[in-house]
Amino acid sequence: MRQNVKILSTGRFVPERILSNHDLEKMVETSDEWITQRTGIKERRIVDGRTSTTDLAVQAARNAMQKAGILPDEIDVVIVATVTPEMFFPSTACLVQKELKLKNAFAFDISAACSGFIYGMAIATQFIQNGFCKTALVIGAEALSKITNWSDRSTCVLFGDGAGAAILTASSEEGILGFELGSDGENGLLLYCHAFGLSDLSYSQFKDMPNFRKIYMDGNEVYKFAVKIMPYAVEKVLEKVGLSSSDIDVFIPHQANIRIIESAAKRLKIPMEKVFVNLHKYGNTSAASIPIALDEAIEEGKIKKGDKIVLVGFGGGLTWASCAVKWI
Repeated sequence: MRQNVKILSTGRFVPERILSNHDLEKMVETSDEWITQRTGIKERRIVDGRTSTTDLAVQAARNAMQKAGILPDEIDVVIVATVTPEMFFPSTACLVQKELKLKNAFAFDISAACSGFIYGMAIATQFIQNGFCKTALVIGAEALSKITNWSDRSTCVLFGDGAGAAILTASSEEGILGFELGSDGENGLLLYCHAFGLSDLSYSQFKDMPNFRKIYMDGNEVYKFAVKIMPYAVEKVLEKVGLSSSDIDVFIPHQANIRIIESAAKRLKIPMEKVFVNLHKYGNTSAASIPIALDEAIEEGKIKKGDKIVLVGFGGGLTWASCAVKWI
């Protein structure tokens, strides 16, 4: 018999340092008005030189565990979604395990960019549904400032740092209703960041590409992809779980660009008062975006027991993911 799964608690953590649009005006040729009109972003959080992705992940996870009253030895698996690990190995998840003394857990990272947190939730849900685990810690954590080209005005205005976490557990009621996941590797080079340790052949092939070893994005093409894939992913997951867009009480999209969010809401006929938006404060935090927004929405009382919630993201890969949840 398949076990039901619910989100037991959430947590978040963002660095103290705020980088505003006015600060960026002093760094590159841009303006607060230009950034705000085109993205909806006013400021973002940036780590200092001593803070790693693991540090962010640990704080978000600790916050989620404290809210749930979960002890370290109750966590069975740790999954961290990130594209900014400080090490190739051990995984960020193993480093989190060490810091939080999660002695009974197995731990691993996944890389699905901005869709990563929902990918992680999908994996954790499978483990719990089939009885392999009872309690999972899923984290989206990013220090994107470390791979941002701060002289590229088309990308440096977009990204920020932070982490969000969720604890998933077995439940007598059905909380997590379903997922839709997808990817399009053919168009992966529309949004990329080179790894270190490239082979000589790869190095010679890639070294002259834009923003070598920093985030590169073909903004126009990614925008066109996003405005199509977000509604598609939502429609597919709703179809799977037997709901329609009118059933959605709270819509939490990846916080990348206000125009993309508004376009998706319009296509899905979801009024903006049902859409949770916080990108004006944090910018695009990739895998951390959705869990940070989810935690804030809960904290602000936007989500009530019985509400039907849809999470949706898109990102490098290219990837997309959506999740339907009944809040219990």
